[in-house]
Amino acid sequence: MVTVIIPTLEGGENLERCLAALAAQTCADFETIVVDNSGRGVARALAAEAGARSIQNPANLGFGAAVNQGIDAARGEFLCTLNDDAFPDPHWLDQLAGAARQDPSIGMFASQIRLTETPDKLDSAGMAIYLDGSSKQRGRMALAAAYDASEEVLFPSACAALYRRDMLDQVGPFDPDFFLYCEDTDLGLRGRRAGWGCLYVPAAVVYHRYSASAGRASGAKAFFVERNRLYTVVKNFPLWIWPLVPLFSCYRYLFHLWGALTGQGLGAQSEPWWKLAIIVFSANFQVLRRLPALLASRRAIARSAALSSRDFWRLLRRHALSAREVALQP
Repeated sequence: MVTVIIPTLEGGENLERCLAALAAQTCADFETIVVDNSGRGVARALAAEAGARSIQNPANLGFGAAVNQGIDAARGEFLCTLNDDAFPDPHWLDQLAGAARQDPSIGMFASQIRLTETPDKLDSAGMAIYLDGSSKQRGRMALAAAYDASEEVLFPSACAALYRRDMLDQVGPFDPDFFLYCEDTDLGLRGRRAGWGCLYVPAAVVYHRYSASAGRASGAKAFFVERNRLYTVVKNFPLWIWPLVPLFSCYRYLFHLWGALTGQGLGAQSEPWWKLAIIVFSANFQVLRRLPALLASRRAIARSAALSSRDFWRLLRRHALSAREVALQP
């Protein structure tokens, strides 16, 4: 019924613990595919010992491309993505699959992702978005007990999510051009624009070692996040809102600057301001270079849309974050 797809770059202890958590699932009707992006075969033996299938890549193809390989090879009706540094509770798959069976109009299901280091606190309870395309975990660092109700969210974090195959067949899988970060934002928005719902399932609990692989605020992460939120805007946002997006971004940058000065949020952890300026310039240059391809993708998304641009914008507004929340919350 379910295929769990785990991309990995390092293998090792995290992957071993992740596979052990899957072996303890109360759900029996699932398969596991490990996609090894290391280029060194680091996951081959661990996958074999766990009874999982593995796909070996000669180099790091990125998160989206790796998951798409798993989707192509999957036999399941439902496709779960799981980070190799995420460790599911024994009832995780049963809870997600049970929710998916109840309502075929819902295409995506978000787990309650807790922080491994502080397991009573959240990493995410689904995802939300700021109106310049920046996405962030809903409820991050809040007490998990405060998010114990099942409810609609904008889209799930692909750290631990379930996607209905019918939805992926309609809107397509992850966009491999994102390489790292925000692929779940793009896919989630494409699914919502096509009329699919997203449900947060609080009983589907996963414990996550946040940014264990890519680092919390590296220069590479800053580049991919900045570039990919612009990819998201070009592909998915209504055309008439584009002139306002730079204004939303400038407002967010002010909060990042304030955070850097006061030791709050991402600004306190990130690169010096002049490096960030170079990163922002490079990200915008990449978007301009890729603009024809992004616009072609935009036209394809519009063809499968069930929501008008205005209704889609209302949906984004309903699940919107403030600039302060994006920049200053942990």
